Amino acid sequence: MKARETNGFTLVEVMVVLIVLAILAAMVITQVLRARLATNEAAAIGSLRAINNAQESYSQKCHGYAPVLSELKLAGNYLSPDLTGGASVSKSGYMLTVVVASTGTPILTAPAGCTATTSSYYATATPLGVGSSGQRAFATNEGSTIFYDDSGVPPGDPIPAGAAPIH
Repeated sequence: MKARETNGFTLVEVMVVLIVLAILAAMVITQVLRARLATNEAAAIGSLRAINNAQESYSQKCHGYAPVLSELKLAGNYLSPDLTGGASVSKSGYMLTVVVASTGTPILTAPAGCTATTSSYYATATPLGVGSSGQRAFATNEGSTIFYDDSGVPPGDPIPAGAAPIH
């Protein structure tokens, strides 16, 4: 009998290569998704820090805190336009909101250029999709410490004594 010439690959060899490539692709996609979640969370923390800094600058001029994000723009551009588009702003997979804290009271003697001030504020960053755009939710107040909750729901207002701070 004559020996057969083999040119190319057998079906089994091709299937083994495809399975190995599929496993590698799955590992890469998982890492990319984790990196995206971490990036979105870092952006949310950065946005809350920017809000804290803007509130501090606002309070020096207006003798109180802004009750909403848009007030931080109206009183003197203390915050970038991408964070002052309305009562709540969607940025990097998170919904950012500032409200008057439950312990806050209106300050009626706001200086010129300040339309509304309050004695405290509560800012949150909540993932638009828990697990897809972010895993943790964040909150801060006039104390400037940023707290988080792994459930995707921001720590309550007022922030509970046992809440986990970002270090």
